[in-house]
Amino acid sequence: MVMYQRKLDVRYHTDVLIAGGGPAGVVAALAAARQGKSVRLIEAHSCLGGMGTAGLVPAFMDFTDGVNFLADGIGREILDAVRAADGAIPFRRSIGIRTEVLKRVYDRLLEDAGIPFTFHTQLVDVIVHEGRVDAAICAGKTGLFAIRAAVFVDCTGDGDVAALAGAPYEKGDPDGNMQPGTLCSLWSGIDWEEVEKSESAGMGNDRITEAFEDGVLTVEDLHLVGIWRVGATLGGGNIGHTFGLDGTDEESLTEAYLWARKTLPQYERYYKAYRKGFEDMELAATGSLMGVRESRRIVGDYILNVDDFRERAVFDDEIGRFSYPVDLHPARPDQGAYEEYRGKWVNLRHEDGESYGIPYRVLTPKGLKNVLVAGRCVSTDRSMQGSIRVTPGCYITGQAAGVAAAMSVPVGANTRGIDIRELQARLKGLGAYLPNCHV
Repeated sequence: MVMYQRKLDVRYHTDVLIAGGGPAGVVAALAAARQGKSVRLIEAHSCLGGMGTAGLVPAFMDFTDGVNFLADGIGREILDAVRAADGAIPFRRSIGIRTEVLKRVYDRLLEDAGIPFTFHTQLVDVIVHEGRVDAAICAGKTGLFAIRAAVFVDCTGDGDVAALAGAPYEKGDPDGNMQPGTLCSLWSGIDWEEVEKSESAGMGNDRITEAFEDGVLTVEDLHLVGIWRVGATLGGGNIGHTFGLDGTDEESLTEAYLWARKTLPQYERYYKAYRKGFEDMELAATGSLMGVRESRRIVGDYILNVDDFRERAVFDDEIGRFSYPVDLHPARPDQGAYEEYRGKWVNLRHEDGESYGIPYRVLTPKGLKNVLVAGRCVSTDRSMQGSIRVTPGCYITGQAAGVAAAMSVPVGANTRGIDIRELQARLKGLGAYLPNCHV
C-alpha cells in the first residue's frame, strides 16, 4: 500500500460542472448555460461527442416515435446543424453520421455559447462531505488540480462522479454479465448501389453461417449489426463484439481493444467474399474509443423499469419521452443467447406514436444532494438501459439535467429542492417534447 497526500490548487470555480463531453454532456452544458448559470465541461478524450465521434458509432438511432420528435429542443438543434453541414446521411431507417462534421458542430455550439471546456481532462476523484460533492479532482497534462462547483452533472457514461461519491449502482445482469462492446470502424471502397440492390433482393447477412463453417469467422457470433453508409464510398462498421467486456476496468478494456483489432480482418474477408458491393472495401480506421454499451447504472430515487416500457408509462415528474426498443446485445456468442436477444428486440418495441416517460427521479442519485446523472448511467433496470443508452436518449436526459442543475444552484445546490412544474416549463421553453405536462 502507498500513502499519497498533497495539496491541490482549485483551478476553476463554476456554478455547474459537467463531467464528460459526450452527447449528454454537450446538451447538459448548453441547457445549463441557457439558464444563465456559469458552466464548465471537462472531457477525458480529444473531442466532444463520445461514442458518436471518437467511438465512430456510425449512426443516430431514432429521434422520433414515428410520429413525434422525441429528442426535441437541443437534440433537434444538433441534428439540424449536422444536416445543414451535410453530415447526416439517410440510410435505411436511421441516419448515418459523418463524424468529423459532428465534431465540428459540437465544438461550435459550445464555443458560440461561451462555455469553457478542456480536453485531456480526466476525473480521478471527488471530495464528498455529508452527501455533497465539494470538488472534483482532475488530472491533465499540467498535473492534478481541483474544480469546485455548486452542482455536478455526471455525463461520463459510466457514472464515475456518482460512483466515486458513494452512490449505489448496479452493473450487468444478476451474474454480472454485460453486453459486449464493439470497436466501430471506418471502411472505404464500398459500392453502395450494389449493396442496396443485393439487400433489396434479400441477400444481406444470409451467408454468415456458411462463413462460420468455412472458418472465415472463428467466433460464432450471429449478431452482426452491420455497416452504415457514411459517405460516397465510406461505411461505418458496427461489426464484431468484444465479449466479457467491463468498461469500468482498464485491463478488460485493453484486452477488448486488442481482440477487436485482431479480429476485424476476419470481417473484412467475410464482407469481401460473402456480400455484394463490399468486394473492394478497405479498412480506413478504427475508433479511438471502445463502443461500450453497458456499465454502471446509478441507483436513483426511481428505477425506470421494463414494465414502464410495456405500459407506456406517464409520470408526474416527466422530463421527456422515448421509444427506442430494448436493445440488449447477447452476452455470449451462441445460438441461445442470440435467440434471447432477438426475442427482446422483436417484442419489446412500440408502435408508431407510442413512447414511455422518463421521470426526473432517474437523474437524482440516492444519497447525493448536488449531483445529477445523464446519459447511459441514469437510474434504470438493465432492459431499460438497453433502450435509453442511445444518442437521442442521451440528448433528452442531458437537456433535463442541465436545466435542473442550473435551477438547483439558487436553492442551496439541492437537486431535490427545485419546482418540477417550473423545470417542465423551462424544458418546454427549450422545445422539449412533454405532451403530458400542462404547464
